[in-house]
Amino acid sequence: MHGIQLFSAWLPVFIGKTAEERVEAATQVLATLDTLEQAFEECSKGKAFFAGDTVGLVDVVLGSFLGWLYATEAICGVKVVDATRTPLLAAWAERFCALDAAKGLIPDVERLVEYNKARRVFLGLPLLP
Repeated sequence: MHGIQLFSAWLPVFIGKTAEERVEAATQVLATLDTLEQAFEECSKGKAFFAGDTVGLVDVVLGSFLGWLYATEAICGVKVVDATRTPLLAAWAERFCALDAAKGLIPDVERLVEYNKARRVFLGLPLLP
């Protein structure tokens, strides 16, 4: 459920028509990540992943979105994976990205930003700084 909320909150970062819409969307993403931080604390019970000691479905689903979460800062200037605000999730993200199974699968930020620009042109949306 939180994954759907996260994607719904994040989508306007990608397709927002104004810089303000993008920043507002990123603010909503932050609120959703606050909820996920609490969920991680409850589910992980102090372990490395949502499922405990091993990677589970929630880890894979959320982990598959990490590239876009990291790209949000470049797209609209708001850092959403923030160790100050959500330290457990930020540490989890580092662990997830360090997994052999995840290496090479999470696109780099520059590639995602370029894709976002191309997609905006295709959709007829203004290019924003």
